[in-house]
Amino acid sequence: MLRKINKLLILIMILKISFISANALAAQTENAVEIKSEDKIRIDIVSDVVCPWCAVGYKRLSQAIDELEFQDKVDIHWHPFQLNPDMPQEGINADQYLMDKLRLSPEELKQKRSSVAKTGEDSGFTFNYYEEMKKPNTFHAHVLLDYAKAFNKQTELKVRLQESYFSEKKNIGNRDVLSSILKEVGLDAVEGIARLDDAEAIKRVKNDEKYWKDLGVHSIPTMVFDKRVARRGANPVEAYKALLVALHNEKK
Repeated sequence: MLRKINKLLILIMILKISFISANALAAQTENAVEIKSEDKIRIDIVSDVVCPWCAVGYKRLSQAIDELEFQDKVDIHWHPFQLNPDMPQEGINADQYLMDKLRLSPEELKQKRSSVAKTGEDSGFTFNYYEEMKKPNTFHAHVLLDYAKAFNKQTELKVRLQESYFSEKKNIGNRDVLSSILKEVGLDAVEGIARLDDAEAIKRVKNDEKYWKDLGVHSIPTMVFDKRVARRGANPVEAYKALLVALHNEKK
């Protein structure tokens, strides 16, 4: 019953809230359904590892957490969302994919890439686009993020996957590349890669993705704070700080 209540509550908040000010948050939380308070602020992040705005959004959230010195006051959980679930495992050329999807000319694509790169630079994240870059199938990456959860390595692995793909020109759809990244973050590469063929692990990730889509999450990043306040997109650092402070003060 509690799971159903929480699920309904999150759905309502995701549908009604996108960008809210600190004052709006105060008004909203005054009438919010009472949820048992935890010591830490729970942050559920629904995203994909090849989503540029997900990388920027987390970079800004991370900056907000660091500036507030809230590292020990938040509990982050990552959830899967595939931007391209039907993508071949070997991937396709990223430039051609985006031009076809958004009907962009080569010049328009260049301008778009430049704009994203500038936004990343301003946020402390490096986008290193190149002609041979591929848009991979990311399901295996999500399976490994599920594997990393038991070792409290989700965030570290997520960041390395994003950096590997966007900054270091690595194909994160390739098992050898994924194996190397697992080792970098201190995880068992053999055990981790074995999960990619494990039926139970595959089902768990698919169910988690479906769960959030059923709640109404169809754009990423979507961040849900304490199971009741949803933020979509890459919000400004100050917006994250205001929200985190308000939620923290509620717990005092």
